Amino acid sequence: MSTRRGIRVLGMLAGVAAVGLCAVSWSQQAQEFLYGSGAKRPSEFHFTRLAYQGRNGVARGRRGSWLTDWPEAEEHLLGGVHRLTRIDAGEQGRAVSLMDEELFDYPWLYAVEVGYWYLDDTEAARMRDYLLRGGFLIVDDFHGSREWASFVDSMQRVFPDRPIVEIPQADPVMHVLYDLNERAQIPGLGAVLSGVTYEKDGTVPHWRGIYDDQGRLMVVIDFNMDMGDAWEHADTPYYPEKYTALAYRYAINYILYSMTH
Repeated sequence: MSTRRGIRVLGMLAGVAAVGLCAVSWSQQAQEFLYGSGAKRPSEFHFTRLAYQGRNGVARGRRGSWLTDWPEAEEHLLGGVHRLTRIDAGEQGRAVSLMDEELFDYPWLYAVEVGYWYLDDTEAARMRDYLLRGGFLIVDDFHGSREWASFVDSMQRVFPDRPIVEIPQADPVMHVLYDLNERAQIPGLGAVLSGVTYEKDGTVPHWRGIYDDQGRLMVVIDFNMDMGDAWEHADTPYYPEKYTALAYRYAINYILYSMTH
């Protein structure tokens, strides 16, 4: 995100808070500021970001955690969805908080840098209701044991009685369109520039999940990976194309799975 755009976003968020709205509540004006007037056009699929508060109680979390890779990640990924599938995908992304009335309009939800999120009991109950009613959550771009513990702290409030498990290779989400037999670690740009594919102590990538009672995958947990960077830097010459291509295939499988299961 450019510095000028970042300043404008922060200014808008401060203005929203100043008029007494919930810090993570998104009005149509905020949607249009972030994503343009095209955000209003209904489509069968929308790239929807989860706007969450950080542990310090600030809606943006650490350095605007939930906005990480915005807007390039969704712009590039949606371009790939248009090229590679016949899905009627919205031209622009959307953003929603767990307490927004329109949450249940969006069955596909993306949460980034969840090593810094915080869901209180009310939000956790709302997330649980969303997922059990057919919602699908993808979490991405968090690394190492410390961020894992922070993520699990909130997720256990969502599902205290459901285990987080490794997604088996035979799961339909790995084969709904592309056969995703390559479990390669998808790195962030910073890791690539450092000559490695991992961050912190997150050397081993994991594809984990949470299932409902019927065996439907409700939550996909891409741990020790950064698919958002792979989408964002699709046109960056020094980001390896092989990682972007793989991240596109995973995302499209996730989208199709969410629409058919």
